[in-house]
Amino acid sequence: MQARNDGVVSKIPAVTGSFWVIKVLATTLGETGGDTVSMTMNLGYLVGTVIFLSALVVLIWLQIRASGFSAPLYWLTIVASTTAGTTMADYTTRSMGIGYTGGSALLLGCVMASLLVWYRSLGSISVDTVFEPKAELFYWVTITFSQTLGTALGDWLADSGGAGYFGAGLVFGGLLAILALLFYVTSVSRVLLFWAAFILTRPLGATVGDFLDKPVDHGGLNFSRPLASAVLAAMIVVLMLVFPQRAGGRHGEGA
Repeated sequence: MQARNDGVVSKIPAVTGSFWVIKVLATTLGETGGDTVSMTMNLGYLVGTVIFLSALVVLIWLQIRASGFSAPLYWLTIVASTTAGTTMADYTTRSMGIGYTGGSALLLGCVMASLLVWYRSLGSISVDTVFEPKAELFYWVTITFSQTLGTALGDWLADSGGAGYFGAGLVFGGLLAILALLFYVTSVSRVLLFWAAFILTRPLGATVGDFLDKPVDHGGLNFSRPLASAVLAAMIVVLMLVFPQRAGGRHGEGA
């Protein structure tokens, strides 16, 4: 199914190299920012989830209501989704007691269900077709589930899998490199590669964030969470200024 208005400009950015760099930084910020509220400020996972999820709902509403592409609004919504994903995943896996394996399986099911319903409703899950409110809503719901899943996956490999934060970061970085290779040398579905990469950037950012702020005796560097969050946010702003984000193609155009 296609959007009804040809020539409508997408409100999500073109998928370029700078997009992926900012995405990794945003997911890392989501981990340190979420931990700042739930752990450093000692508000707990549930309160943190309420705070970030409320902000996310408002930002998604603003994103859908916007008349055109806004890079600050888009990336602020991404950061909100990844911080909400951090606290939601921690609440699911720790406070609810289902563990990293159970939480990862549950959240993977949520991502797959969201993509299936999206596909059955609109006929495509490609980001190139996100030009109308219904598609935008599916896009943001899927992204939020993927951000939450990524946190659980990162914790599962780093803790339950015994890889540690640095080792888990290398694993997810290696998997992303494989996806990049598949993109350039094969004809594997670009839609499949996009969503696989989008999901994997989250556990990469989560493990990097944990590596930065967790205590040394837990395998981290014990950096200040608020300071790390501020530095990451500044890096995102600088990259947005150096590499201006442009909107994705108009409806009816290829990526």
